[in-house]
Amino acid sequence: MVARVKSVSITEHGGYGNRRYSLPRRKAGQSLFWHRRVFVDFLLSFSSFVQHCAQLQLQPQFAQALALSLCSGVAATLLALGASACMLSTGLGLRAPPKHAVFLPAMLALPHVAFALGCVLLLAPSGWLVRLLFTALHPLAEAMPFALDAPPPWQSTQDPWALGLVLVLVCKEIPFLLWGALAHLQRPDVAQAWAAQMRVAAALGYSAQSAWWRVVWPQLLPRMAGPLLAVWAYSLSVVDVAWIIGPGAPPTLAVLAWQYLQDADPAIRAQGLSAVLLLLLCTVLVAGIAWTLYRMDVRWLAPARWTRGPQHRKHGPDAQGVAVRATIGRYLRQALPAAYALVAAALVWGSFLGVWPFPDLWPLNWTLQAWQQVRDSTRVLGTTLWLGLASAASALALAVACLECLPTRWRTAVFSASYLLLALPALLWAIGLQRACIALGWDASGWGLWLAHSLSVWPYVLLSLQGPYAALDLRGAQLAASLGRSRWAYLWQVQWPLLRAALAAAFAVGFAVSVAQFLPTLFVGGGRFATVTTEALALSSGGQRSLLAAFALLQWLVPACVFALALWLGRKRRFTSPFVRPALA
Repeated sequence: MVARVKSVSITEHGGYGNRRYSLPRRKAGQSLFWHRRVFVDFLLSFSSFVQHCAQLQLQPQFAQALALSLCSGVAATLLALGASACMLSTGLGLRAPPKHAVFLPAMLALPHVAFALGCVLLLAPSGWLVRLLFTALHPLAEAMPFALDAPPPWQSTQDPWALGLVLVLVCKEIPFLLWGALAHLQRPDVAQAWAAQMRVAAALGYSAQSAWWRVVWPQLLPRMAGPLLAVWAYSLSVVDVAWIIGPGAPPTLAVLAWQYLQDADPAIRAQGLSAVLLLLLCTVLVAGIAWTLYRMDVRWLAPARWTRGPQHRKHGPDAQGVAVRATIGRYLRQALPAAYALVAAALVWGSFLGVWPFPDLWPLNWTLQAWQQVRDSTRVLGTTLWLGLASAASALALAVACLECLPTRWRTAVFSASYLLLALPALLWAIGLQRACIALGWDASGWGLWLAHSLSVWPYVLLSLQGPYAALDLRGAQLAASLGRSRWAYLWQVQWPLLRAALAAAFAVGFAVSVAQFLPTLFVGGGRFATVTTEALALSSGGQRSLLAAFALLQWLVPACVFALALWLGRKRRFTSPFVRPALA
């Protein structure tokens, strides 16, 4: 006779020791049933995903859309990484103070949508640069194979090869990668260690650029895995920028999935969701392949390439490649801020355009009609302001709470989770936020929109505070405790005043990210809340060029004002003593 089991013994292995307890037999059976049900639901969901992917492959635009997404994403990520490395090799971040780093806040404050719209005003077949080129070619009009009194027959924006999309993504992702790299390069311990290693390499006969590529870059690249993953995921799954300047027939897979998700047919919407999941699968697979190749390179190829002896020092065969990369880096340090200034000037100039026939270089008249319409859109500006301020403040409070309250091991896990949140496709993130707000009953409400923007902003705020918190000297807290001061007194009177500039900059970054949010506003808001970004995207498919430029410029000016306020709040304080030191005889 077999005895009936009345309980199931379970041992839990935790950080505070092992705890052994028993569960009743009924609860153990329910747990087993729950795990079986989860497994069955997963199989059903996977089979449904495979079925919808099979139906998605029958769509005539699917193969080309997937190829465009992969090629443009890989090209933008690699070009942005290479350009950032060349700029850093010229001494950006290792020399104090980094002069060109002052342009990073202004470049980060310019949203992707505004930058793309400015590039359209410059590079479109009827844009200002094409008009300037045609004006220069006017003396050679008879020798031209096309007429110079009409826009050219080629596509300079929304081209079928996604070159305009790659250009915008590269220009926008370089400042983000520089920002992530400077967070490590400006840490006192890391900067001192790498500077000492550079001096040792210089003593061995290596030039400054060659020593940087052989000493600093192999150590910096693994630390850039998180920002690189975020750049790759964004480049692959971006919707708003691809909708403005990307190819149209066929579009990228992200735009195609967005169009499917807006269809009234449930079967088409299911295919759109499958396309979003396919983007996530492509993100993981390509990132895994890249990490595997990098580990293989580090294990077998890198030692032979990075330590080749005296023939590859100042005058070896590798010196020419190092010099070329240094030249590219110095050129990019000048060209990138100039490109941003040109785009901003195009937005300012385009917002006052009146009648502008082709190929005239200047319009026939200037008008304030666009700004008058912007002035009447006070509700749009008000929604943008309160949503950005509320989400940035809540995200900053949550990030500071995580950095202050969590132990070091959990803090590392939170940083990894924040990078994983950035690696999610934008459409999948927006759909998840929408379903979470529906479950809470906050769909199409201000509370739901605040929650969606706060969760979207929080990873950026947390990562912007990672470097300043890592550079803090922990002995200050120990000294305050030894003097009998409480933890809160130390935070309010010492630590947070020291981090005033970093906290203000993190708030400004969060505000800029909130202003740039398009998909969470569209999905969670249900079309009831209009922001500057949604208005700019709605105008991008119309013919009101001046109004489009005005809203795009407003999308940049609002975060720029917050960045300027953060810069003023984080300025260095100067103390003057009332006592005058007597002069020495």
